[in-house]
Amino acid sequence: MTPRPLRIATYNVEWFNGLFDDNGRLLADGQPSARYRIDRATQIGALGIVFSALNADAVMVIEAPDTGSRRASVTALEHFARQFGLRTSRAITGFASETEQEISLLYDPDRIEVAHDPQGDPVGKKGSRDAPRFDGTFRYDLDTDAAPDLIRYSKPPLELAIKTARGKALRMIGVHMKSKAPHGVSGPEFVRLSIENRRKHLAQCIWLRARVEAHLAAGDDLIVLGDFNDGPGLDEYEKLFGHSGTEVVMGLDAPAEARLTDPHACMVLRNPMGLAPSTARFWHAPNKRYFEALLDFIMVSPRLAALHPDWRIWHPWNDPACLATPELHQALLEASDHFPVTIDLPGY
Repeated sequence: MTPRPLRIATYNVEWFNGLFDDNGRLLADGQPSARYRIDRATQIGALGIVFSALNADAVMVIEAPDTGSRRASVTALEHFARQFGLRTSRAITGFASETEQEISLLYDPDRIEVAHDPQGDPVGKKGSRDAPRFDGTFRYDLDTDAAPDLIRYSKPPLELAIKTARGKALRMIGVHMKSKAPHGVSGPEFVRLSIENRRKHLAQCIWLRARVEAHLAAGDDLIVLGDFNDGPGLDEYEKLFGHSGTEVVMGLDAPAEARLTDPHACMVLRNPMGLAPSTARFWHAPNKRYFEALLDFIMVSPRLAALHPDWRIWHPWNDPACLATPELHQALLEASDHFPVTIDLPGY
C-alpha cells in the first residue's frame, strides 16, 4: 500500500475570533457572526464540516482566534478541534498580532512535531536593514528618498520547524500580508492610500523574500503559505512597482534553484488574460454582486516541487467534488469568505 502523503492546508477563517468566548469556548448560538446574515452556530457548524472534510495533517489558520491578556489562540483552536473530533488536535502560534487575528497552526501530533523557530536578529523598534526577526522593524527605503522607512508586520509571519513521522525536516512560514485596500475614502485620498499601502505590502514581501533566500541557501525544504492579500495582475497599481508582492516572494527573477512554486500563481503569470483560479469570494455592495480573487497560496521550494505534489483549491463552485457534495458545498460558503488550499506531499 502506498503511504499516505502529508496533507498541509492554509485557510483564512473570517473573524474566527468572534466565535469564542474569553475562555476559548465556542459560542454556538443564534447571535450574528461576522459572516453576512450567518449566525455563530451556523458558521461554527460549517467550519466543523470543512475542517473534517479537509482531513489535513496540518492547517495554517489565518485570522485564527486572538492571543492577548484574556484570550489564547492555542486554547481556542484546541477546543474547536475537540468539539469536532479532528486529528489536528494540537495548536501552536508565534508572535502575537497587533490585531485580533493571529496566524496559528492546527496539527496532528501523530504525523508531525512542530516548534516555533523564528529566524533573524531581535532588533525591536530600532530596526535593521538585514531582514530582522519578524516581530521587529525592517528599515527599507520605499520611495527612493535615501531615508529608510520603518516597516513592521501587524501580523508577524509564523516560522515553524517541522519534523514528520517519517523523519523528514521541513521549514514552514505562515503569512497574512497587509491589505492594500483603503477603506472609507475616495478620490485622490483613495489613490494616495492605495499606493502607500502597496509600498508597505511590497516591503513586507521583500523582507519575507530575504528570509526565503536564507533558507534556500541553507538547503532547507521550505513551504510558505497563507493569505498574501495579493496576486499577479490583481490591481492597476502593480504596474507602478513592476511585480506583485507574490512574485517577489516566489523569486521569479531568481535562478530556478532559488524560486518557489505555486501552480495557481504560475497559471495566472503564464496567461494573465486567460482562465484564472480563485481562493476568495467577496460581496461588493456598490455593484450588488460577488467578486472573486486569487489571494491564498502554498509556495514550495524546488526539492518539494520536484516531488510533483498535488495542490487543490476547495472552491464550492469550481472544485467538482465540493460541488457534488451538497453539505460541503454549503459549508464552504457559510464558513468564510476564503476557501482552503491544500497540498499533498508524497514521501513526507
